[in-house]
Amino acid sequence: MKFTTFLHNGHARLGVVDGDQLIDLQAAQPQVPSDLRAALAAGVDLAAAAEAAIASTAPRLPLAGQKFAPLVPEPGKIICLGLNYFDHAKEGGREKPEYPWFFFRGATSLVAHGAPGILPKVSGKFDYEAELALVIGRRVPRHVSQEDAPGYVFGYTCFNDMSVRDYQKRTPQWTIGKNFDGTGGFGPVLVTSDELPLAAAGLKIQGRLNGEVMQSANTTDMIWGVAETISLLSDVLTLEPGDVIVMGTPAGVGQARTPPVWMKAGDTFEVEIERIGTLVNPIRAED
Repeated sequence: MKFTTFLHNGHARLGVVDGDQLIDLQAAQPQVPSDLRAALAAGVDLAAAAEAAIASTAPRLPLAGQKFAPLVPEPGKIICLGLNYFDHAKEGGREKPEYPWFFFRGATSLVAHGAPGILPKVSGKFDYEAELALVIGRRVPRHVSQEDAPGYVFGYTCFNDMSVRDYQKRTPQWTIGKNFDGTGGFGPVLVTSDELPLAAAGLKIQGRLNGEVMQSANTTDMIWGVAETISLLSDVLTLEPGDVIVMGTPAGVGQARTPPVWMKAGDTFEVEIERIGTLVNPIRAED
């Protein structure tokens, strides 16, 4: 099953994808909240609701040409991993970390599929990072095992962890360079866990700048996979429905190239993940 979040009259609405069309899920199933996080928190059986909507005569909208919102417009938490691919750690001059380099993003940093990533006025060192992201479907108990952890994931999507590198390096913590407004591309569709390999393993991931392949890897190349990441986080905090975990980027980022490659206004960056889809964000200068 595939879900998306689209804009209708300026408001974010949860939709279920049916081929090249989508259905406003709440319009077809009024008991379903119009927000993915709220629907998950309420314990709604979204698979059953989506199946009923697809089987109904509910109006369809063409998927092409829709304006989208970030898949989860206001996640409770957005937890990101740095240096989670061996080759990316190496290109940054580091060995394998002993523990994941976790950092947080805020909701105001998120942008939808098709919406511009915003090149900030204060920096020209604007980099791309193609990543797999997951959405937690139900409350994760503390100290969950790696064996059980994948069962708490509702689905997977694409993310572009756009990074302002000079700000990222101003402090030992990466937060400031990872939270500029309009720098977290998120979407366009969420594919439910049951339609993908366990823990989204073995999927090709690619990042393209203006059509040129800059990053190409496989999710099996991650140092910490989905199951271990969730288990480690559950030792520390409670993961709740609608929380987002962004799983890190492979080698090929702009700052590691000679000379460095920075995104500029007019560029387009695409994140494609096998069996999930393609996230596209044009780059625009801050007003």
